[in-house]
Amino acid sequence: MDRYSLDRIYQAYFKDVYRYLFSLCLNHHTTQDLAQETFYRAYLHLEICKDEKVKPWLFRVAYNVFIDWKRKDNRSLVLDNSFFHHLSDSHTPEEQMLRLEQINEMRSIISSLPVHQKQAILLHDFGGLTYQESADIMDVRLSQFKILLFRARQKLRRHNERTE
Repeated sequence: MDRYSLDRIYQAYFKDVYRYLFSLCLNHHTTQDLAQETFYRAYLHLEICKDEKVKPWLFRVAYNVFIDWKRKDNRSLVLDNSFFHHLSDSHTPEEQMLRLEQINEMRSIISSLPVHQKQAILLHDFGGLTYQESADIMDVRLSQFKILLFRARQKLRRHNERTE
């Protein structure tokens, strides 16, 4: 069968394939996508089909397309709509600007700390590492790390108290 006969096949069997796919997935938009994929695959493998067996072959292709879509759909996780409401940023531009100023101020305060205290607070409080992991990275004893972290936090608290 030549590839130019796909148009003839499409005209003759599209409605049947569409109804079949719609009965499987019960969604108009999904059915349109699946029907399109069915005729695309049919175009790619048209030479396999014998002239008198076109309709059953197309239904087999359509069923395989449906199964592939179903497997793919089962792997995807659909969250309820409340998930998407949490994505939007409800802060006003003024709140965002204040937050940015606070972050910049915090950066300048942290950069003014002594090197070991700055490293301690960055590793533990901002990096999320445990006390022991942070102490190992800094190559200090755990007790010394805790003292450095305490002093760094104390300086940050004092600075916040002065600004408030």
